[in-house]
Amino acid sequence: MNEATIVVDGVRKRFGPTQALDGMSFAVPAGQVTGFIGPNGAGKSTTMRVILGLDRPDAGTALVDGRPYRSLRRPLCHLGSLLDAAALQPSRTARNHLLWIAHSQGLGAARVDEVLDQAGLGRVARRAAGGFSLGMRQRLGIAAALLGDPPSLMLDEPFNGMDPEGIIWMRGFLRSMAGQGRAVLVSSHLMSELQDCASRVVIAGRGRVIADMAVADLLRSASGGRVTVRTDAPEAVAVLRAAGGATTAGAGTVTVSGLEPDRVIAALTAGAVPFSEVAAHRASLEDAYLELTREAVEYRASEATR
Repeated sequence: MNEATIVVDGVRKRFGPTQALDGMSFAVPAGQVTGFIGPNGAGKSTTMRVILGLDRPDAGTALVDGRPYRSLRRPLCHLGSLLDAAALQPSRTARNHLLWIAHSQGLGAARVDEVLDQAGLGRVARRAAGGFSLGMRQRLGIAAALLGDPPSLMLDEPFNGMDPEGIIWMRGFLRSMAGQGRAVLVSSHLMSELQDCASRVVIAGRGRVIADMAVADLLRSASGGRVTVRTDAPEAVAVLRAAGGATTAGAGTVTVSGLEPDRVIAALTAGAVPFSEVAAHRASLEDAYLELTREAVEYRASEATR
């Protein structure tokens, strides 16, 4: 794993009777997009606020480049963040919104114009940001996060409000940031979008980490992965069970879990079982997420209202 630039270690945080974080620990490696996912109330937003020094932990540490964020002299040159796209003065133009942030970091107007173009806002730079759609405000927040050309980015729900073109842009943007060697932490409820751009996921539940692993490994471990075999041979079930698969027989098909497609084909061939097709059905990130967080959901609808 590449060197981590954001490290959260044993962070605990209580708000009154609510234990928001209960030993949250993970690291965000450079050169990768790390998805930060979990049910509502899992502690994702609180963790991000602790990383930025907006909330003080009761125990544990959250460090950026080995130091607390609040101690950094020019913090936007270490970590760029977007937590709330609505956090702006609505009568201020997009360019002026970025200018005052840039001045706080000793950055000039040329850098403001660069990030406006990078975020696709160059043509509306002198429009009042209060009239922007949510998707445009997200882009403005991304531009602000990029001002200091930081080695790390942390974005909370950046896909919200994006139209299809914006979603495609965001996926490419996140991949390009990681490709430049940056550490990228992205919180999102849109599993399909994270599956397309994240190489690792940290899954949180009830204030702690449930899983921290590569997306590919998570998908391989999920029970949603299965193989369908088209065959009318009655002996297929016995052969595949003997090979270690869990099987379900249907009309002209056998569904197998626990075996990779090549092992299914090898078992059928060795057993002289005739078949016409073997099709793999991979678990999605959403499948794996729901499986892992089943017991960590704080707010669950009743069966009658689902």
